[in-house]
Amino acid sequence: METDLKARAEAAVPKFKLLKVLNQDQAGRRVSLHGTIDNEPAVMVVERATFPSSEVYLAGLPSSLSRLRNLGANDIYAWSMARTGPVESEVKPDGDNGHENGVDFFADLKINLIYPCTEAHVKKYSKQGVRFVTETPEIYKNHIRPFMQQKREQGRLNWVFNIIEGRTEVEDVIYRTKLGEAGDEGFLLLPDLNWDRKTLEGLHLLALVERRDIWSLRDLKKKHIPWLQHIKSKVVSATTQTYPSIEENQLKLYVHYQPTYYHFHIHIVHVALEAGATQATGKAVGLDSILETLKVMGGDDEAGMDALSMSYTLGEASELWTDIFEPLKTSGAASR
Repeated sequence: METDLKARAEAAVPKFKLLKVLNQDQAGRRVSLHGTIDNEPAVMVVERATFPSSEVYLAGLPSSLSRLRNLGANDIYAWSMARTGPVESEVKPDGDNGHENGVDFFADLKINLIYPCTEAHVKKYSKQGVRFVTETPEIYKNHIRPFMQQKREQGRLNWVFNIIEGRTEVEDVIYRTKLGEAGDEGFLLLPDLNWDRKTLEGLHLLALVERRDIWSLRDLKKKHIPWLQHIKSKVVSATTQTYPSIEENQLKLYVHYQPTYYHFHIHIVHVALEAGATQATGKAVGLDSILETLKVMGGDDEAGMDALSMSYTLGEASELWTDIFEPLKTSGAASR
């Protein structure tokens, strides 16, 4: 009986005839379809399966791609959309298929490439334990701030400056003030490399500010409130003008702490984008929450976020853990 049911289920799937797409969620990774099988109504939910752990399969995956379309490249970073199925199986639609120039290309993979990578990249993307740490104002001043400065001086921000100064990703910029003419108000808006640039409910943009004196949210002070409010207003306006089907209250703005790189930037995502690790507590801090914190903070205009204790998660392979927090924990000085 069980064998018969399995055989019936497997035979039914190829006979599914689509009537309507009901929903897309998980940033486009799952789709719900309404259709018929043998003239009977049916609902089919299709979700991208997890990758096999077989090294034999994964070793052959890059060379087996039938198509690859680069979305952008900057310094050692590149990101592309790819197709694993045969090109011959693609069917060119009668109307616009959502791709540039109506090109007949349906991707089922998004690939981010870092080449050549560093040992730090290898550690970042390796499976590792996670710790929840508290960074006091003293730890920030004595350990984290010098760490940030060291990373900036190592040229870790060259790719960011390439974007800001218009040397790379020029065609990707959605909105920007004229370079060098807006002073502290200058910024640009472009797609995050993790967005496929097509699924609006998976929208993920970055706002990079031109000014270089703000490395992270730790540098924000009460005197920056008008500046933050202005940037927020311009970012939201630029996003909704570019994507008219999205309304202001469908956007969520946040910053990371610790950020991946030490140049102030704001993440803009669709509220329907399911929160993964990058939006979780211990990583993402809402822009509105930062503004409200600054507004109620005591002191003069120089009072700021560097006076607070910040708690967040760290991978055990990260330099912040191995070089700072683990030694502090071992020495019993984690609160200093």
